[in-house]
Formats: sequence, structure tokens, C-alpha cells
Amino acid sequence: MSRPSRADAERNRLRVLEVAGKLFAERGDEVQMAEVARAAEVGVGTVYRHFPTRQALIEAITEERFAGILAHVEQQCLPEPDTRRALLCFLTHVGEVHEQGRGLSGVIEATFGSTAPRGAVGDALLAVGETLVSRGRADGALRDDVTVADLYMTVGAVAILSRNAIGDWRRFIDITLDGLRPR
Repeated sequence: MSRPSRADAERNRLRVLEVAGKLFAERGDEVQMAEVARAAEVGVGTVYRHFPTRQALIEAITEERFAGILAHVEQQCLPEPDTRRALLCFLTHVGEVHEQGRGLSGVIEATFGSTAPRGAVGDALLAVGETLVSRGRADGALRDDVTVADLYMTVGAVAILSRNAIGDWRRFIDITLDGLRPR
């Protein structure tokens, strides 16, 4: 039997990631590897060849999720000349991602003990946050004492509120951004 081409193997890997992400978002921690294989229309061996453990699959999905957030912020939010709108874009996107993927957020937290980004994507998100905070302090959209840690405390709060359906997370963003304005 011939091995699939590299292009086929990569398509299968991406299909598994996409399908697994959707399944975890919908059903949370109850999703099994065999279900992922069936839904992706690949053999279970294909899933395990790309992701030798369930944790490896969840790690890859997590990285994809944060890479998507980073891409959105870089492409949609950073180009916004109004820093408050750029921050609103960023925080709203985080809220939407967590609201739409509640089950996946739970799986990530159960697997890693946190839903915070890690590695290179985490570093890149911190850098983007620093850019927004520096820009906001310079143009008067943010108080001089606001730090990137303050921004990511807000990001974490928005994620918790939206993924756990606690109140109106969009209102929380508005109130928080108002509180970060210069007095």
C-alpha cells in the first residue's frame, strides 16, 4: 500500500485539527480520538500519526486558536488608527472566540491548567499588547500607568466572562475601557 503524499498528509492533519476543534467546542471533554477520526473521515491511525496523544491534539488546537486570535489582532485591530477602537476590536474578538468555543476553553483549561497562550504565539500576543498599550498611552487613549499586564488581566476577565456566560461581557469591555482612560 502506498503512503499518502505530503500534501495529502497535511490536508488530513488540517482536517483533523479543524474537526477536532469544532467537536471540542461543541461537546467539551467528552470527545474521543476515534470520534475525531470518524468526523474527519480519516482512519484513527491517521489521527494518531499526526497527534500521538489526545494532549498533543489539544495542544495543536490551542496553538491554532491563539494563532487565529493573533492574526485577527494583527490584521483587523492594529491597523485601526483609533487606539480605543483597536482595543475594542481585540477584546471583542477574544470574547467571541471564547463564547463560541466554550467547550474547547474548558478542555484547554483542564488539560493545561490555564487558557493563557504559551510559547511563540503567547510571546507575539504579549508584543501586540505592548504595542497597543504604548500607542494608547502616547495618543491619550489610555492612562499613563496602564501596563500590558493590565491589558492581559482584562483579556483574561473577558475570556472568563464570555466562556462561562457570566453577565454581559461586552458591557464589561466598555466599562473597563472607560476606566483605563486618562482622568
